Amino acid sequence: MSKPLLFPNLASFLTATAGRQTTRADYAAVVIGTGAMVLLTVDAAYDAAAGAICGVLWACLAFFVLQWGVRVHWAQQARYTLSYLCSEGGVLDTASALGVPFALALGVEQRSAWLFAVLWLVKVIPGIPGLQRLRRVLVMEARPLLSVFVLFLLVLFLGSVAEYTLEHEAQPATFGSVPQTLWWAVVTLTTTGYGDVVPVTPLGRVIAAMVMISGLGVFGLWTGILATSFAAETRRDNFLKTWESVSKVPFFATLGPSAIADVTHMLRTIDLLPRTTIIRKGQPGDCMYFIASGEVEVDLPGKKVRLGEGAFFGEMALLGNNLRSANISTTKLSKLLVLDLVDFRLLMARHPDLVQSIDAEAKRRALENTT
Repeated sequence: MSKPLLFPNLASFLTATAGRQTTRADYAAVVIGTGAMVLLTVDAAYDAAAGAICGVLWACLAFFVLQWGVRVHWAQQARYTLSYLCSEGGVLDTASALGVPFALALGVEQRSAWLFAVLWLVKVIPGIPGLQRLRRVLVMEARPLLSVFVLFLLVLFLGSVAEYTLEHEAQPATFGSVPQTLWWAVVTLTTTGYGDVVPVTPLGRVIAAMVMISGLGVFGLWTGILATSFAAETRRDNFLKTWESVSKVPFFATLGPSAIADVTHMLRTIDLLPRTTIIRKGQPGDCMYFIASGEVEVDLPGKKVRLGEGAFFGEMALLGNNLRSANISTTKLSKLLVLDLVDFRLLMARHPDLVQSIDAEAKRRALENTT
């Protein structure tokens, strides 16, 4: 009988190994290792503590090699060795583990070989959600970005040819050929303006001004495409996270998918540490809260009431008295869904049955608090 696979497919293997989030040990090793690599390039530090610096570097390298070896072993057990090594996570692990040893094996001088430790920095990429989101943006907006890049190249080449035509007689040393003029075009189009190559003819300066203005437009287009898409991707991720939190709140369990989507657009999520004050008595109230996870404590006169997952609070300030009637703080790590006053009124108009339930619960609590 054949031995069962540890992982049913490559996706589950990558999730369990190289595809998982970067751990604190990885971050620590990367920070310490790259810091030691930087110190290695400082002559005074290297002369004073060469042994200690090299010891730290070898320890970090051993950590990455061990980690890579364990993941390769798992890949062999799961029969995904080649697939793992060719995957993004596998390439990052292999480069981190073998970059420095490979350089040393080729005879590179020790201090120079340790510069390959900079590859350790790439190990933090999978653990940074923003970079993963940016990668999705680059993939989705590849065509618009490529179109703007083609426009950049057109302006670059046309500007170089025009400037060569106008300036090569006046400045043969700097505008003597189109390839030479391309340096000026790149510097001008990117609005860097080193000043080492400057047109002197009137028409040449006019062309330079047009190239600079075109550069502002091109980079403005790139920025606009990336910023808009990145913001949309961020909203999408936040919507999915909020949807998941909303669907777990029993109070919204009776709502249909369209109603939950409507409520999700109105809510925003906050994560709070234990013993964080959320509401102070006597302050004006402009929002209410739903507990997606965790617990809060309501400090009432003569008693304290704890509210757990699925409960809500702060609604009384929105229904009538706009002043908070009690102090409320978290007792454990909590995720809250916040509904602002303006959105609360929209919710009242769109889902009167839901607001009736909130009103009924508020009256019940008010009666309970007075007894």
